[in-house]
Amino acid sequence: MPFHLETERLILRPWDESDAAGLRALHSERGTGTHTVEYVRADIAEQLAATATTGIALLPVQRRAEGDFIGYCGLIIGRTTLEEPEIAYELFQRVHGHGYATEAARAVLDAAAATGRTRLWATVGTWNTPSLRVLAKLGFERNRDTVEKNGEVAWLTRTLP
Repeated sequence: MPFHLETERLILRPWDESDAAGLRALHSERGTGTHTVEYVRADIAEQLAATATTGIALLPVQRRAEGDFIGYCGLIIGRTTLEEPEIAYELFQRVHGHGYATEAARAVLDAAAATGRTRLWATVGTWNTPSLRVLAKLGFERNRDTVEKNGEVAWLTRTLP
């Protein structure tokens, strides 16, 4: 998978240590506490190591015009496999509703298809209606629901061309 993707409005690129402050702020929006900068830098190092091992990546997303970090999008093994990875994305609440998640995820879908993969997964809390809408726009279909310690999770799949 390419580690640098560009769309009309977005750039998805490899992680850099300078992304730590933005990622820390994004994690804080989850409402589960604020991690230290050192913790977030270690998270970035783990992402880079995983990318080197698997050849897939979770990439920072920045807006072209503004040049600001607005979240991340990419492929992970997560609850699935390397052959059929999971698409993941998270954006700052301040940029929700502008189509950025759909645009970034579409670029990742195209990159995944170019690797020869035939199917992707997505898992999302059933309460997360906006994320479920993004996945529906991208052609993901509900496969099943499971109950985990944090609540009900929808499992969705998308066949790639």
